Amino acid sequence: MEIKKVTDRSFRKYGRVLEGYDFTELIKAMEQAPLPDGVIYEPSVDYLEALPIAQEFKTRAYGELDVQIGFCNGHNKKLNAAEYHRSSELNIACTDAVLIIGSQTDVEEDNTYDTSKMEAFLVPAGMGVEVFATTLHYAPCNVDDAGFKVVVVLPKGTNYPLAEAHAGGEDALLAATNKWLIGHAEGGLPEGSFIGLKGENLSI
Repeated sequence: MEIKKVTDRSFRKYGRVLEGYDFTELIKAMEQAPLPDGVIYEPSVDYLEALPIAQEFKTRAYGELDVQIGFCNGHNKKLNAAEYHRSSELNIACTDAVLIIGSQTDVEEDNTYDTSKMEAFLVPAGMGVEVFATTLHYAPCNVDDAGFKVVVVLPKGTNYPLAEAHAGGEDALLAATNKWLIGHAEGGLPEGSFIGLKGENLSI
């Protein structure tokens, strides 16, 4: 699929490029983070949250709301699923990474979604973006065999196990706290995941 740049105007409905932050220390700290053959996600990492930029994210990006800083690293070329939150997500690319994204407004009333409506955008190494709450997204994709490393910033408490069962309507999509997930049949998701992505399991 075509890969656009996050600096393109077409990205503006999905998010924005972060300005005025110095990601140098953050990217340096990520050198110690694992880079598996598959994909690993850690919602909260102590050595990232101890950096001064954590306070900047809290005050500037989230209006003094408590945040968690983690990462999503690994090797991936496919969409597999699409998720959204009730809040924006910050992604800081430590390597070049591609985001396959779409709009929540295109989700059908039965919570299905046509993957042909999604677009792919390159986030160059060293750049950070805000992905809006209404933007469907999932694990980043790597652009070469070296894999990808992406810092993920979200409101504190996001992406943890649910305290109770949820079913019916949009609740059927709840896969974790503040995480609504629409999976693809070929995505290899855990049993019980809501499978609602129609069309190709997109690949870059």
